Amino acid sequence: MKYKLILLLLLGQFLVAQACSAQDKKTDEPFIARPYLQIGRKPSAETLQLLWHAPDASTDWAVEYQTKVNSSWKKTDAPTSVRVAVAGIEPHRVYQATFIGLIPGSKFNYRVLKAGQVVFTAEGQASKKADQPYRFVAFADIGAETPAQKKLASRAYLAKPDFVVVPGDIVYERGLISEYRSRFWPIYNASQVDTAGAPLLRSVPMIVAPGNHDTDTRDLDKYPDALAYYYYWNQPLNGLVGTEGGPLVPTLTASAENRKAFTDAAGEAYLKMSNYSFDYANAHWTVIDSNPYVDFTDKALQDWIAADLASAKDVTWRFVMFHHPGFNSAREHYEQQHTRLLSPIFEAGKVDVVFTGHVHNYQRSFPLTFVPDKKGVLLVASMGAKSARGRVVNGQWTLDKTFNGKTNTKPKGIIYLVTGAGGQTLYNPEQNNDSDSWQKFTYKFFSNIHSLTVADVNGKSLTIRQIDVNGKELDSFIVTK
Repeated sequence: MKYKLILLLLLGQFLVAQACSAQDKKTDEPFIARPYLQIGRKPSAETLQLLWHAPDASTDWAVEYQTKVNSSWKKTDAPTSVRVAVAGIEPHRVYQATFIGLIPGSKFNYRVLKAGQVVFTAEGQASKKADQPYRFVAFADIGAETPAQKKLASRAYLAKPDFVVVPGDIVYERGLISEYRSRFWPIYNASQVDTAGAPLLRSVPMIVAPGNHDTDTRDLDKYPDALAYYYYWNQPLNGLVGTEGGPLVPTLTASAENRKAFTDAAGEAYLKMSNYSFDYANAHWTVIDSNPYVDFTDKALQDWIAADLASAKDVTWRFVMFHHPGFNSAREHYEQQHTRLLSPIFEAGKVDVVFTGHVHNYQRSFPLTFVPDKKGVLLVASMGAKSARGRVVNGQWTLDKTFNGKTNTKPKGIIYLVTGAGGQTLYNPEQNNDSDSWQKFTYKFFSNIHSLTVADVNGKSLTIRQIDVNGKELDSFIVTK
């Protein structure tokens, strides 16, 4: 009996020690969101931004990095921060440091220090130059905290991309700070690769477009931590500047206090980071806010898109990314065709591929050109942006059915991809094998399994594959120039 009591006592002490140790580790965690890479306001092959979130009182940060293995560690400039203090969320800071002098296409090591102690280490991937081959992953409708989302995060990491693009719906349901903390950061910036997530964000930059679940919620009195899209992404601010209440940006519902808290934290990103563009290696990307609150007949918006594409005359590839697909065969969201109005501009700008989400499955169109019906365009124009939700845009499409991406790799028209099977509940699985239910412009349609897009660019060759959550290839094609 005596020995049993001693064993029980020792066991109790051990369990208490373990609990205390776990609590200490939790208390000692210096980050609210661990460091993640971004392309920054002015992307280049030699620079990247590092962001992290920490408690408001947290200070004395430093960042060091090696451009090559075994090279000397050097410090970035002193990290800067923006304070986020909105109702319902403990005030915190978004820190930023800049890596300069990176070797294009090379791995680099970095570490974050607090009070002189290393609290985080990782390996990053520098951006590529125009003459270097590269890979990117695309998936949308991702932050739903589902098993499929978590598995695809690992699948994306194991694909070893140079960067990741997300055509909207980054986090569900309302783009809140609280949702990012539970449904996004722990999954895409996990400490290891497993079925719960992967260390993707600390390794390569993720570039995002706003979806309806990211920026539709504009009532800051009811949801004061909404519109987190404008706090947490460091992306170019070179697009068309909107005016609140104008054709691009809806009016906020907010008390003076809630409005100030939002605008202080969002800064220039609000009104500027909904539409932007950037170059990566030999490609130009145009990113557009496709939410139905936007008036797509607005001449300033159309002129900006046209001018942006025209400015990319020295690149090999032109990609466009936004959330709402204009060409969609799923029954869900079929009537939301408002982005079709931009097709003639894309064609004039020699766009190669348009990446979208919103519809939770994978679809690939035949290469196509589209002429909107003039009466339909006039009707939309006369009714303004408020009519855009659910707007059917009729017109005439021309399909290139000779392109097969195997023996004929030179499409006549734009290929429209829906890559919205990134984790949220799938749409219309009953249509997967029912090709009679697809529109004539649809070439491939997979709606019964979650998947992501892997794209390889090597000079004048583009190879795109759709990979499902289990690693099986659903679709593949090649485009050459």
